[in-house]
Amino acid sequence: MFETTFHFTEQNQQAVMDSFFQVGYQEILKRIDAIDPVRYGKSRNYTNGAVTRLSPWISRGVISTKTVYQRLRARGYKTEDMESLVKELCWRDYFQRVWQNKNIDKDLKQTQEPVLHHQLPDALPNAVTGIEALDQAIRELYATGYMHNHCRMYLSSVTCNIAQAHWKTPARWMFYHLLDGDWASNACSWQWVAGSNSGKKYMANQENINRYTGSSQTGTYLDCTYEELANLKIPSEFSSFGEFEVKTKLLETGIPTLNPDLPTFVYNYYNMDPEWHKGEPGNRILLLEPSVFGRYPVSEKCIEFLTTICGNIPGIQIMTGSFEELKNMAGPSPFYYKEHPLNHHYSGIEESRDWICEDVTGYYASFFTYWKVVEKHLRKNESETE
Repeated sequence: MFETTFHFTEQNQQAVMDSFFQVGYQEILKRIDAIDPVRYGKSRNYTNGAVTRLSPWISRGVISTKTVYQRLRARGYKTEDMESLVKELCWRDYFQRVWQNKNIDKDLKQTQEPVLHHQLPDALPNAVTGIEALDQAIRELYATGYMHNHCRMYLSSVTCNIAQAHWKTPARWMFYHLLDGDWASNACSWQWVAGSNSGKKYMANQENINRYTGSSQTGTYLDCTYEELANLKIPSEFSSFGEFEVKTKLLETGIPTLNPDLPTFVYNYYNMDPEWHKGEPGNRILLLEPSVFGRYPVSEKCIEFLTTICGNIPGIQIMTGSFEELKNMAGPSPFYYKEHPLNHHYSGIEESRDWICEDVTGYYASFFTYWKVVEKHLRKNESETE
């Protein structure tokens, strides 16, 4: 087991979280409308770039990738004007489509090789990778629940491709702490870096990390050419590792008050959309299933963020229990829920999630293939509305 060596006061931690993640729905829409997609495209790879920081609300289903895309289109931007941002949104949709069709808990395309172990290197939770920019990114993750996407890729690359750890346990560690934790994006991205979901491994040396993080570190095990990087020995910083054993601290809730004459709208970790059936009479339940969080545990901070989001949905009640228990309580009234791979045991009226391009379904072996089909649809729709 690991020991986390960084501590933040609750006051400081909350202040940092508030500065990044205001949860009011109207505030979220204002943030979408403030996006400069051109500036985003030019700087998103830099840790101080014009990133949107919308991922926590997209992952929790408060807004969708389609919401972001349509509001930008309403401001006059075409797909070609904001291609970089639209691609990033479509990566999220793509990974969700992969999860709909594949078991993403296993190596997807080929076995990750070489693999020394299936445990968690102590360097990650203790932020002692030896790479200052990555250690700082881990500290930020603990403080805020956020990590820049490029740092996620760097950390995955060092962990899987240099230290030869299998991707799944480190991916579970990162998912546990991320406020924007989306198992599809997280697992598939780690596999993409590790080469089990891509044609080749993703590698980055110290020069690359310095460039995009603004650091100036030298003399590290990554301070070498890419040819040398491919033959590195496992760094001493990654010589120890252990199990990752955590549990989700779910809320203790009572029995919800249900009107048997009204439909029940079921919300969960991936659907907190305040516009969903807005204004319609009904029982609104945020369902926290121990079985789901047992498979994919998240931190107490993530649960706190989730419950705070409830303020956007009038009348919602929180229930910790199984779907079957909720179903038995409600009786014969209709049940509504949004499709998700973790909802296969639900019963009732299943509704689709919002997709940027809902007509492009099924499994595509690569994002490039998926994107080409989506791009064609988007450009066709744009030309028809001009």
